[in-house]
Amino acid sequence: MDNMPWLSLLIVVPLVGAVVVAALPSRSSALAKPIALGVSLLTLLLGVVATATSFTRGSSEQFQMAEQYEWIPQFGVSYALGVDGIAIALILMALVLMPVCLLAAWHDIPEGGAREKGYFALLLSLLPFMVGVFAATDVFLFYVFFEAMLIPVYFLIGMFGGDNRRGAALKFLLFSLAGGLIMLVGVIALYVQGPGGADGFLVENLTGLELSTSTGRWLFVAFFIAFAVKAPMWPVHTWLPDAAAASKPAVATLLVGVLDKVGTFGMIRFCLQLFPEASQWASPVVIVLAVLSVLYGAVLAIGQEDMMRLIAFTSISHFGFIVLGIFAFTSASHAGSNLYMVNHGFATAALFLLAGMLIVRRGSQRIDDYGGWQRVTPVLGGLFLLAGLASLSLPGLSPFVSEFLVIAGTWARHPVATAFAVWAVVLAALYILLMYKRIFTGPPPIIGGPDDGDVLRNDTGAPTGGETPVTADVPYVRSDLDAHRPARHLPAAVRDLGLREKVVMAPIVASLVLLGFFPAPVLDTLNPAVERTLEIVGVADVAPTAPSGPADAATTSGSDH
Repeated sequence: MDNMPWLSLLIVVPLVGAVVVAALPSRSSALAKPIALGVSLLTLLLGVVATATSFTRGSSEQFQMAEQYEWIPQFGVSYALGVDGIAIALILMALVLMPVCLLAAWHDIPEGGAREKGYFALLLSLLPFMVGVFAATDVFLFYVFFEAMLIPVYFLIGMFGGDNRRGAALKFLLFSLAGGLIMLVGVIALYVQGPGGADGFLVENLTGLELSTSTGRWLFVAFFIAFAVKAPMWPVHTWLPDAAAASKPAVATLLVGVLDKVGTFGMIRFCLQLFPEASQWASPVVIVLAVLSVLYGAVLAIGQEDMMRLIAFTSISHFGFIVLGIFAFTSASHAGSNLYMVNHGFATAALFLLAGMLIVRRGSQRIDDYGGWQRVTPVLGGLFLLAGLASLSLPGLSPFVSEFLVIAGTWARHPVATAFAVWAVVLAALYILLMYKRIFTGPPPIIGGPDDGDVLRNDTGAPTGGETPVTADVPYVRSDLDAHRPARHLPAAVRDLGLREKVVMAPIVASLVLLGFFPAPVLDTLNPAVERTLEIVGVADVAPTAPSGPADAATTSGSDH
């Protein structure tokens, strides 16, 4: 099985599945969802089998499961794929999140018709690009996957999003295209500076390339700008809150949880490995930008009224931590950043998808339109609290491990930057707990209202009466504070999470808990690639220093005599 083209299978299977879904005749459009879900589960199974049989943790090889075929030999372009520990971890994360998001999006589009099959075909078509961009070991092939991802995302936002979807989709496209075109200039210049030939774009052939100082730095800047836009980092982040607020929750999950990781992954795979001297030269500026992103995203998250925008701003802060750890150049910070990419993918998926479940029930993204929902939807409220605690890196949940490694590793080399960045931990507690308080605590909502004539019905379909608490069977004693809070009105029946929604959340919650208590398997997978990257950059961990005590002083004094 070592000769199996596993990575190509992980690209081809979902691509064929997306084409099949899109080509379904109108009378069979109801099959779009089960086919898309089945193909994504098959791809996940292939990914697990491939990892179990063909990937060796701790291997000294730079890339495993490698494939290479001539593509455009006249220009030195190859169809070359391969993975290290970082890439395989991100691919597996994407493979897990795709069926989760497809199941979460089950009722996003009205049943039947071309729009439903188009929506699920576009969602599934993201998967081959996500696998390809993490697995490409040819720089030009990476660029092709990097830009191809824009097409389905643009249509998913522009055609199927909410308010301001067209403006958000266009802004996303323009920012991404601008960054990608700058990188294309760098890709071409890198080929010209490289060895050329039929394999002139292979990462292995370009690693360690002798470049003049100025050339290497200009090429670094070209690649870094594209990755900073994708990450996203301040000040090229403004497309993300708009895109997340206008997207369906499943689309926002894949966009922020997986696709934006291409930015930080690209910094490691290309900026650091191809331009090590320039990476060290630029690190002070990048560290400052990362700290600004950490604090800026956290501060702006506190003031958001739209829950989807709030979650997007939290991600800007988290991406700042990832970049901070990458450019701190210590083994702990690098391991933490790579683990952070995986953990953030699951944590942000939990928040976006649970927010989507709230929005479906209330019909609003505004936080002020909620209040007291813990008594209406206790399971949803409990899971939302768990997801929020994961996002603020509570010990025992997976993001804590990665954030602690980033902070501890960065402190060894950049204590001042770390001292500023850790304030985001306090700010995270504010924006998460305040959001939870405003949505889930307080007096329970009221059935019906002055501006809606719908009657809340119980599970049997019988009306429960108007102007009564939804949880009338559980007495609620209003406090003096409640008298000053506006009553929340529910226009229709609201139920807690159903079976499908619980199945959606089960693997995400499991990952948050399991990786929080037992991150060793993922870290063991990541560490060889981390060590190789730092070796290429030419940096080593800072040796720990201890203050001299009385014994040291005596020893020194004795040696002087």
